[in-house]
Amino acid sequence: MTISRKSFLNMAAAAALAVGFGAAPAAAQDVTLRLHQFLPPQANVPKLVLDVWADSVEEDSGGRIKVERYPSMQLGGKPPELMDQAIDGVADIVWTVVGYTPGRYPSTEVFELPFMMTNARAASRAYWEMFEKHMKDTEFKDVHILGTWVHGPGLIHANKEVRKPSDMDGLKIRGGSRLANALLEKVGATPVGMPVPAVPEGLSKGVIDGTTIPWEVTAALKIPELVDNHTEFTGNALYVLTFVLAMNKDRYEGLPDDLKKVIDDNSGLEFSVFAGGTQADSDGPARQAAADRGNNIVTLNEEETAEWKAVAQPIYDEWVADMNEKGIDGQALIDEARMLIDKYTE
Repeated sequence: MTISRKSFLNMAAAAALAVGFGAAPAAAQDVTLRLHQFLPPQANVPKLVLDVWADSVEEDSGGRIKVERYPSMQLGGKPPELMDQAIDGVADIVWTVVGYTPGRYPSTEVFELPFMMTNARAASRAYWEMFEKHMKDTEFKDVHILGTWVHGPGLIHANKEVRKPSDMDGLKIRGGSRLANALLEKVGATPVGMPVPAVPEGLSKGVIDGTTIPWEVTAALKIPELVDNHTEFTGNALYVLTFVLAMNKDRYEGLPDDLKKVIDDNSGLEFSVFAGGTQADSDGPARQAAADRGNNIVTLNEEETAEWKAVAQPIYDEWVADMNEKGIDGQALIDEARMLIDKYTE
């Protein structure tokens, strides 16, 4: 059947009108991407990082890309399954804690070593550079990574005051990664692994006595209402977690070149620095909220912090040995990460 140019244009106009009234599906070139993650939508990362990224992608694509946001594991599964959901295409894009799958992406752990991180922007920049150099085509070859970052300084929130490592003896503390758990063991605590959304229930039911998380997420989880004591450290952070924003590889590679460019322009180094910095910037208001409640905020000085560093130091040797067994030069990663973090620390 032959269709005249005039008939074709009339049909196209009618189809466009139908779309405008919601009576027909989107045009063939339009793309819908499902973004899945584990926090409630009002938490800082969804609100201040992921929504900003998604809105920017939608705007820059001229509306040709729509990003559907699924918080709180609404597409099903548990937080540790998010990376596999991205690989398998259950979700098109996921944001997740790399440490939810311990040992699977070992090179990222260099940034999670105790007292490695100076600030989130410097560490996130270093993380992206080392991802591109060491991890992109190896550990993360099955996904397309859009961003890599860390949060602001991790600290201890507990139902008792903590100043010395010995104060942790016997406490059940949630740790967010393999190395955070190793640190807890070194100071005599019992590490309890659980995704961060489970922390409030764990605290309220006495399953845990405290948790290790940065300030910024405490407000959404109502941590200052569940424990009264918070312990900060001077200098480098006690610990951080590593994050990735990961996209299904086939979904990315199947995009038209101009829409790939939209994704690319909103991803990579600058986005990673923005994401880490934005999380860290949210620490201040959350800390102030705890202070306003009259909670006990302990800030350890350099001498007190040094005692914790000494206890944590063996973790470095153990990690290097573990990496060497995997065929990875762990000491070289530590040296490179420190060099880059120092380079970018202002």
